Amino acid sequence: MKEALRYGFILAMICVVASGLLGGMNSLTRPKIIAQVQGEEQVALREVMPEGQHFEPIKKGKDIIYYKVNNKDGKFIGVAFEASGKGYSSVIDTLVGMTQDGSIAAIKILNQNETPGLGARIAESSFTGRFTNKNIQGLTDIQAITGATISSKAVINLVQEKAKEI
Repeated sequence: MKEALRYGFILAMICVVASGLLGGMNSLTRPKIIAQVQGEEQVALREVMPEGQHFEPIKKGKDIIYYKVNNKDGKFIGVAFEASGKGYSSVIDTLVGMTQDGSIAAIKILNQNETPGLGARIAESSFTGRFTNKNIQGLTDIQAITGATISSKAVINLVQEKAKEI
């Protein structure tokens, strides 16, 4: 009985030490991870709004609703926003740049796990380029990818719906 308690105590101590080390590593790496994520976010924002230099997050509570985009002279040139929705087999996250006149500057697929070789083609420039310079009312004219109609239409619909909200 004493031996079982001893092993239980040793196991508990190992767990406490491992938890402490894990928590310490998390504390040490958190600032670097946050900086990395913010850097990637800035790169993506510049991809969808190439003329943009200043991206001011507009928040509702803690959530960022969209980014107000200004050029190098500080002039407002449009907005950038994330749009997420259900595709064929996964959630699709996009980043959209929209100019003042309501046309799409560019879109970027941030995250998707659609069927490789079919639905995953929504992330290719041959599809995302179809949105460039389209007005949000004209998005329904965008041709879906053959064999990936559900994924294509999902991107079109979620971009259009989110753009109308903004």
